[in-house]
Amino acid sequence: MKIIKFKEKKKYNYKGKVFIKDLVLKMYIGIHSFEKKKKQRVRFNVDISLYQNLILQSNLASIVNYETIIKNINNIVKKRHYDLLENLAEEIFLKLFREKKIKKIKLRLEKMDIIKNTSSVGIEIEKSRPNEY
Repeated sequence: MKIIKFKEKKKYNYKGKVFIKDLVLKMYIGIHSFEKKKKQRVRFNVDISLYQNLILQSNLASIVNYETIIKNINNIVKKRHYDLLENLAEEIFLKLFREKKIKKIKLRLEKMDIIKNTSSVGIEIEKSRPNEY
């Protein structure tokens, strides 16, 4: 007689996210000369997808801390003038992807004061890590 062992099925699949909604910072951004002289408001919306096995742990070292993300964005914004939102987005991607727990980042960056008769104009970019982790 042969004994068959059954593997225990996973009961749930997890998808973890960290998000920051409507962070507004004043910064130097833009290609026009008047944009280089005066700070303007930029709205940041950030969605970060995590590797699923990491969200189940309860210790603080295992999480992606949204306060740290906001601090990193603040530091990037203060660093220098950016001609384009795309350049700013790439700088944010480079910094945030240093955190190995992050699988994918979606950034929505909006200039709020630049075009009359609009509440904002901007870009949305999503970037993923290759599936090697």
